[in-house]
Amino acid sequence: MLSSYRQIFAAPGSLAFSSSGFVARLPISMTGIGIVTMLAQLRGSYGLAGAVSAVLALAAAVLGPQVSRLVDRYGQRRVALPATGLTLVAAVALLLCARFDAPAWTLFVCAAGMGVMPSTGSMVRARWANLYSAEPPKLHTAYSFEAVVDEICFIVGPILSIGLATSVFPEAGVLLAGVFLGVGVLLFTAQRRTEPPVHPEAHHSGSSAITSAGLQVLVLTFVATGAIFGSVEVVTVAFAEAQGHTSASSLVLAVYALGSCVAGVVFGTLRLKGSMPARFLAGVALMAASMVPLLVVAESLRGTAGLVGIGGALFLAGLSISPTLITAMALVERLVPAAQLTEGMTWTTTGLATGVALGSAAAGWMVDAAGAAAGYWVPVAAGGFGVLVALAGMARLRGGLDTDEPATAESSLHG
Repeated sequence: MLSSYRQIFAAPGSLAFSSSGFVARLPISMTGIGIVTMLAQLRGSYGLAGAVSAVLALAAAVLGPQVSRLVDRYGQRRVALPATGLTLVAAVALLLCARFDAPAWTLFVCAAGMGVMPSTGSMVRARWANLYSAEPPKLHTAYSFEAVVDEICFIVGPILSIGLATSVFPEAGVLLAGVFLGVGVLLFTAQRRTEPPVHPEAHHSGSSAITSAGLQVLVLTFVATGAIFGSVEVVTVAFAEAQGHTSASSLVLAVYALGSCVAGVVFGTLRLKGSMPARFLAGVALMAASMVPLLVVAESLRGTAGLVGIGGALFLAGLSISPTLITAMALVERLVPAAQLTEGMTWTTTGLATGVALGSAAAGWMVDAAGAAAGYWVPVAAGGFGVLVALAGMARLRGGLDTDEPATAESSLHG
């Protein structure tokens, strides 16, 4: 198993850009939940906290693909550094507004300004694609490794963010996320020799990667997936608080990411046959089905037993995440031109961010209106929507792959 992963790091500079990319990605898992925890303590409302977090996610959904399109055209370093600077200014303003009890609308403005955060995960994957586009098995392993890194971020990030916000001061989680972002992007962009070439000539027509019908299906399905993630985070924090153990929510959410991490490690070593669209649909269906036990546990168990039960259900639910996301990224690499790869991957992140926004807001409102246990109806509904979208879009996914050259046939990806 380990030999598969050692092979991908034989390329000079690969370990440096992947490890610095890990640091720069930690804020993705820390910021949203950090805002929820911070504002729930300072303003006493999960509805407001979820709404501000939702605005951040929506702003990232709107601005993220545009930032990544500039990255494809002008280069990672030239775009990521100023975008990071703007993000940090907005984050500091948010912390000050929260601390000094500024009007609620200022929180939304600052959160919207943080939406220009560069998509480091997409830039890391673009570097892997630049290295191994001619070696599909290695690219599959590299994408799997990055999915595992994402999950490690979602294990470590919430623990740090919620733990610091509840034990040090409310703003501590978001503050540390800003430090990680600044340091991580500086280290990542310093790796110049592995930066992919720019493709300015490919942008003269003004077309966007989102014009791909197959990519549209992936993005819409990812809206549902993001709604699962966002609602599970908010509801789990609220459920833990209702049981009198708010700080334990970070550990419970870490178990969710741990399940995905384990599945991603194993998936990266497999040589799979058959249809990628079919595997994507199967992953989405499993993800949806895994939300039902959460609702059952939350409505039947309380106290420590309830938290343990939710943790176990989340671990099982996490097993479907990485394989689904890895397959989706492989589909993006097939569906969009190389000159638009960063933008194409960021569109999937946009779908996730939009879903996180909707899921966070819906979960916050549900918790305030009906209680924490009832909040788990939100990810159940989101999962069902995702299955319907993936089913309806199968023809588009298969059609997009059929336009590829024989050399990039799916069988070559999985040996």
